[in-house]
Amino acid sequence: MIRACDFKKGDIVQIGEDPHIVENIIVQTPAARGTATLYKVRFRNVQTKKKVDQTFRGDDVLKEADFERREVQYLYGDVTGCTFMDLTDYTQFTLIREDLENELPYLSDGMEGIFSLVSGDRILGIELPPVVEMKVVETDPALKGASATSRNKPAKTSTGLVVLVPEYLSVGERIRVDTRTGLFVSRA
Repeated sequence: MIRACDFKKGDIVQIGEDPHIVENIIVQTPAARGTATLYKVRFRNVQTKKKVDQTFRGDDVLKEADFERREVQYLYGDVTGCTFMDLTDYTQFTLIREDLENELPYLSDGMEGIFSLVSGDRILGIELPPVVEMKVVETDPALKGASATSRNKPAKTSTGLVVLVPEYLSVGERIRVDTRTGLFVSRA
């Protein structure tokens, strides 16, 4: 059992029959005397990817989901699904593209650092690393001396993801992108 005041981003808890991952936590301390601190939590169903918003008091408890994290490597994707290899026993499995809608823009062939979430013998989904490296394949050229202020421009990566990057970046450079927000972090 895990108390609401101990929730951290990335924790997986059981809500009803399904496992849910904690995506966001907002802590509110009401000004009135005697009121308890409230924890507004956004969960995402690991299987259906639906968002669930719930509010808890600090001493409310939820059951931790029974699952195992296993390191996997993304091998390749085709029209129907994406194939991964478990790095502990080298077995391969395929997940359908609809189940990976949020993760697809960050996946590149041979990518490691991914974890599969396994419950029993069923694969619930995957967990991406917080930051991934990507190559810029298309962006406008930078204008030298156009402005003293920093501006952003759109850049298309090798996976098709479009990210706003600083104006000084050019085609062929590698960048780091936050997988939780989809924002540019730094040059790689």
